[in-house]
Amino acid sequence: MTKFKILIPCYNDWPSALRLLENIDKEIENLNNEFSILIVNDCSNEKMPKLKTTFKNIKSIQTINMKINQGHTRSNATGIKYLLKNNDFDYLILMDGDGEDRPEEIKLLVEKALIKKNISVVAKRIKRSEGIIFTFLYNLHKLITLIFTGKNINFGHYSCLTKKDVETISSKKSLWANYSGTVKKFIKTLENIPCIRGKRYVQPSKMSFIKLVFHAFSILSVFKYEVLLRAGIFALIIFLFVPNPYGVIFELILLFFTFCVFLASRLESTEGLNNCEKNIANIDLVHTNKL
Repeated sequence: MTKFKILIPCYNDWPSALRLLENIDKEIENLNNEFSILIVNDCSNEKMPKLKTTFKNIKSIQTINMKINQGHTRSNATGIKYLLKNNDFDYLILMDGDGEDRPEEIKLLVEKALIKKNISVVAKRIKRSEGIIFTFLYNLHKLITLIFTGKNINFGHYSCLTKKDVETISSKKSLWANYSGTVKKFIKTLENIPCIRGKRYVQPSKMSFIKLVFHAFSILSVFKYEVLLRAGIFALIIFLFVPNPYGVIFELILLFFTFCVFLASRLESTEGLNNCEKNIANIDLVHTNKL
């Protein structure tokens, strides 16, 4: 039986996380594989409520309780490092705990992964639930990323990775700063399934314009030398064909843009990644089921 681990970060959003667990249990009912869940409790101020649901299809649910809050991406990185050292699995599914990564699409991820053996699968976003302005800005971010890196990164955390690919990215310092960029850079072959960005179960979306910009630069920073090369080529073209003062203005914009990309790359940390398990306070087994 193929073993799937599902990694879910959570910070003060337990009503959403518990509802997600219930929906996951329903969606995996007929998949005939083993599913266990690891929740990374990112030092929540709110205590996790006791589980009231009797899960029929989830084998076990563990929570890693962190000593300090470190954010969504670093929680995932910590969960990845822990799972590789302490658990037996064939595939790792990463998903948000708020409902935006729809559990209805777990079946698509699992089926594609089992058909395309030894190849990781990402959830390609074909439709979003946010407003027009946010969607426009998100698509602009994807276009800029494509221009300056040559990579079309149209997925987030929602994915199903082979254990081999998990091992590959677990040693990359960029994992400490950005998950999707790291996956795109270091995993050479990826399959995808179409997904719709769902609506949050309880709380409103926390993704502001500032956070979107920050996220965009964190992806670009994974490819900072590719960005530097392409920015240099664009600067040369501007120097040769765009008259001043417009040429100078465009070149200054390119210079500032490249500086921000390299500044964002400072979030990457080999030391932080290698020592992340020291931030684990304790680990709780909150559900087990002998299937």
